[in-house]
Amino acid sequence: MALLLKDAIKPNLVQTLEGNPAIIHGGAFANIAQGVNSVLATKMGLSLADYVVTEAGFGADLGAEKFFDIKCRAAGLAPSAAVIVATVRALRFHGGAPVKEVNNAAPDKVKKGLANLGRHIENMGKFGVKAVVAINHFPTDTEEEIELVQAFCAELKTEAVVAKGFADGGAGMTDLANAVVRVADSGESKFKVLYDLDLTIEEKIEKVAKEIYRADSVSYSGDAMTALRRINNLGLSKMPACIAKTQYSFSDDPTLLAAPTGFKITVNDIEIAAGAGFVVPILGKMMRMPGLPEVPASEHMDIDANGVVSGLS
Repeated sequence: MALLLKDAIKPNLVQTLEGNPAIIHGGAFANIAQGVNSVLATKMGLSLADYVVTEAGFGADLGAEKFFDIKCRAAGLAPSAAVIVATVRALRFHGGAPVKEVNNAAPDKVKKGLANLGRHIENMGKFGVKAVVAINHFPTDTEEEIELVQAFCAELKTEAVVAKGFADGGAGMTDLANAVVRVADSGESKFKVLYDLDLTIEEKIEKVAKEIYRADSVSYSGDAMTALRRINNLGLSKMPACIAKTQYSFSDDPTLLAAPTGFKITVNDIEIAAGAGFVVPILGKMMRMPGLPEVPASEHMDIDANGVVSGLS
């Protein structure tokens, strides 16, 4: 741990290809963890700039919920705006296009898939945060499909802006930046968390499941019930819930696309992250630590009594 944290405790100041400052510190995936930058990095950014943009992903049902209910609560932060990043390809997929065909124009599929985007926009409203939709542009997007997205968002009183940062760099993001500044400066956002920490762990999970995922009910396995008793016995029931589930669906079933309703979620287990300050309910089949080799790289690393690190290269 000393080897890992010796320098990692300090936020990393880097620059983009165009010389803009960025701070990278933390950011574990939100499907298996909290999925956000560190409080230290965000507060450092806020002390140095008029506007700070930070990522909270995967989707808003995971990354944004945890950013709001866990990080913002703990750090005393109140976001002025949210940016929901959408792609036409993803909307085609949520509208029923097979994975191999998501690059093919399909306005009818986009229309069906827009229900997914609409739910994310509605969910931001539950936290009192006004959203802007960034349409992350791909060469396969058609004007008709982009117009469908923008018209749909306009009905929800949300601006949708084409973002061409991948192709055009900063110049391709200027329209989006201006839209975000307009919303941030408008004062429309009145941030609030979704649940109170005095609720039981079960009540917190149910609140997220019903309000954000739109589940009908929550069931618990024997292991999860045992974990709940352990949490209560240890006096940790006032911790927030950092729910681990698939990023492919609002449900815990990756095959339920768009904006499903009428489903129930199952909590298979609940882990305690006492140091981090939250519990981790695990929904569905989740690989918590993907991609590790049989022999971890850490086996070849060391740090001596003088703090000299070896084995990193």
